[in-house]
Amino acid sequence: MNRLLSLAALAVAGAMVLAACGGAGTSSSSGSAAGYGAPTAGSAGGSGAASVVGTKTGSLGTFLVDGKGRALYLWEADHGSTSTCTGACAQAWPPLTITGPPKASGAVRGSLLGTTKRADGSREVTYAGHPLYLFAGDSRAGQTTGEGSNGFGAPWWVVTPAGKALQN
Repeated sequence: MNRLLSLAALAVAGAMVLAACGGAGTSSSSGSAAGYGAPTAGSAGGSGAASVVGTKTGSLGTFLVDGKGRALYLWEADHGSTSTCTGACAQAWPPLTITGPPKASGAVRGSLLGTTKRADGSREVTYAGHPLYLFAGDSRAGQTTGEGSNGFGAPWWVVTPAGKALQN
């Protein structure tokens, strides 16, 4: 199952890289791909939906979501609060970026929310010291198709309200 998810994640990432190289599309300062999983400047504002981190309960258990209900992931390759996912990685796994302070909702502990500065100057939301990401392969709110993927050399996991990887 993990191999299948990894292959699916690589296929999505490859398609996104090809699309990004293709032509007259627009670019984003966060390096995010356009589409469902990509936060945009309009939604990333301090009072927008992207500034809220909440929780959802699904088949995996209770996990973190952004203000639009999209699952949030951590990447085991990140050590400390510094994000190391850039370029094609950030296309497939868009960082959750904001311009204001993040806000807690549901079972999220506000004391565990923070931000870290990315290489491009944007601010990425952190939780319990982990940079948070969306998965471009998730096509609807609450979907967790990136769970357990080994894309870009390390596993990706949805995040529990305790700030741990929810490994299923």
